[in-house]
Amino acid sequence: MIRVLLADDQALVRAGFRLLLESAGDIAVIAEAANGGEAVALTREHAPDVVLMDINMPEVDGVTATHLIASDPRLAATKVVVLTTFDDEETVFAALRAGASGFLVKDVEPEELLQAVRVVARGDALLSPSVTRAVIAAFTANGGSPGSRLPRAPGPAAPGGRAAPPGLASLTEREKEVVGLVACGLSNDEIARELVVSPLTAKTHVSRAMTKLNARDRAQLVMLAYEHGLTAS
Repeated sequence: MIRVLLADDQALVRAGFRLLLESAGDIAVIAEAANGGEAVALTREHAPDVVLMDINMPEVDGVTATHLIASDPRLAATKVVVLTTFDDEETVFAALRAGASGFLVKDVEPEELLQAVRVVARGDALLSPSVTRAVIAAFTANGGSPGSRLPRAPGPAAPGGRAAPPGLASLTEREKEVVGLVACGLSNDEIARELVVSPLTAKTHVSRAMTKLNARDRAQLVMLAYEHGLTAS
């Protein structure tokens, strides 16, 4: 059973999501929060598998709450899917950089929402090509550095002024190539076809790159690729 926490300031929206999720049979809503602060507190109390997080909430917004959850080592197994009515590159970037494992607009089809919860719960990132294109567009429009509400981590600076992960220099050329393809929205199977290797080999390259870059999940790997010049041309 996939354990889900709902975070949205509108009670009617939460009720609708609860009804939909619990109709699936393999998903249970274990708690609800009306703002980001409650979401963080309840996540620490219940340690759900997935948090469905609204972006725009009073007191503590969804991006900040996502960052607090994703940066808490006690909640490493909890994944956040951000829900919003806005589909713009700045929101996508802020949510993913905060540590979200997925991003959906609220007008998504019911079956897509259920599938999103399942995908993220099993440890995959919910990153559609349209989302990655939006983030790339933001980098292009802002000279490689779109706005972010989160502070940058201390450490050696990358060429664009962003702190470089310690394992960046240890990536092989093949691993860099694979990370670039992940950043373009390709799945492991698609990477395998692109590089003419087996899906298992592609998955191994992705896993090794994530380990070296200390990426929490595939979504964070994508963000690191954008920030440190590893995107495929």
